[in-house]
Amino acid sequence: MSVTHPQKTIAREGSISGRGLFTGAQTTLKFKPAPVGHGVVFVRTDLARPVRIPALVQHVTKRTRRTAIKSGADAIETIEHCMAAVAGLGIDNVEIEIDGGEVPGVDGSCLPFVETLQNAGIVDQPADKQFLTITDPVEVRDGSATLIAAPPNADEFQILYDLDYGNVEPIKQQLLSYTLNPDFPLQIAPARTFVTKHEAEMLRARGLGTHLQPGDVLVLDTTGPIGTEYRFPNECVRHKVLDLIGDLYLLGCPIRGRIVACKSGHSLNHALVRRLGQMLQAQRRAKLALGEPVMDIRRITRLMPHRYPMLLVDRVIEMDGDRRALGVKNVTMNEPFFQGHYPGTPVMPGVLVVEALAQLSGLLLSRKLEHTGKIPMLLSLDKVKLRRPVVPGDQLILESENIRVKARTGHVKCRAYVGDQIAAEAEIKFMLVDSELGQ
Repeated sequence: MSVTHPQKTIAREGSISGRGLFTGAQTTLKFKPAPVGHGVVFVRTDLARPVRIPALVQHVTKRTRRTAIKSGADAIETIEHCMAAVAGLGIDNVEIEIDGGEVPGVDGSCLPFVETLQNAGIVDQPADKQFLTITDPVEVRDGSATLIAAPPNADEFQILYDLDYGNVEPIKQQLLSYTLNPDFPLQIAPARTFVTKHEAEMLRARGLGTHLQPGDVLVLDTTGPIGTEYRFPNECVRHKVLDLIGDLYLLGCPIRGRIVACKSGHSLNHALVRRLGQMLQAQRRAKLALGEPVMDIRRITRLMPHRYPMLLVDRVIEMDGDRRALGVKNVTMNEPFFQGHYPGTPVMPGVLVVEALAQLSGLLLSRKLEHTGKIPMLLSLDKVKLRRPVVPGDQLILESENIRVKARTGHVKCRAYVGDQIAAEAEIKFMLVDSELGQ
């Protein structure tokens, strides 16, 4: 198989130590090579048992002025500069061990992380990268702060950042257009985090950053940075671009598109990543739907008793053991229910969308029940929501996730999608009966 854009990892381990920007705790962070498809995963090694936390937006926990990820009660604070280094160097797969709860702050930039990764060596892997190519504009807002993601001009990732606090001293308006490329270590990575002198005093009063000395980060008063010099005349906006690159990598893959930002911070960055995640999942589902099915209609009819006009799963396109399944129902004008639902305004009955989800769930549970002599029969529906109408020409992508299977019951969570929109969702419980009784 030819690889056009190979995934990348590091050749050997590399480590970096320092005190956290906010907590001041001394920690050591260790980068380790990882296999194809592994992604970026942090591992807390200081706990009674190692805790693995994938660097994905669904693990983000709410914090002020930083990005943190959490699993249960265990969190890792201030990961954005480390993530920016990984993203800026195009690394797809790496395991990051840390012996404490906050990533070292080092000099407030991501340059020390970049240098550690470069010294470890960056190597190609025998699989193609996965990208999100933005196909439609997406916008998120929080007051006057705005983030817009738009389709790319070419196969590139471009950020236009407008840092504008109303020309309040000491930070004047700064504007930067940057296209991610190999000059990242020189142009973006050295830019340090910044606070005004007033903000620094407020953080210290809350017990945060009390260990920091002038020059450890950019502390700005009306005359400029205290105890250090700017690395760039527009270092502040460059650091905002750095943060945005790190936060957007919580999507789990690189982006092809244009990002326009005005005064955005971490929480708004995370909101955009969540929206882009919906687009990414829709693209992945659409790609799977075009591939070879895991189950075609002949195999489906061997496993299910349903027949015309009540067989509502055309193919199964993904089956992750007995944990998760994706299926397809192609909706055409030839469906018999469109004759009466409704003449002149054909809409697929919501109850049949839910029935399609139940049928896919039955196929999922059949993987576990195949050798038990049991079959699933519908017991109850809960949390049913019909989000949008399904009409002729739509392709329903059905998703079922196993919540729990016991000796006598099965419980699944389901969604039906049209593109990146949820058409319906439900939790379904089945009673598991002897196959002879179900006939």
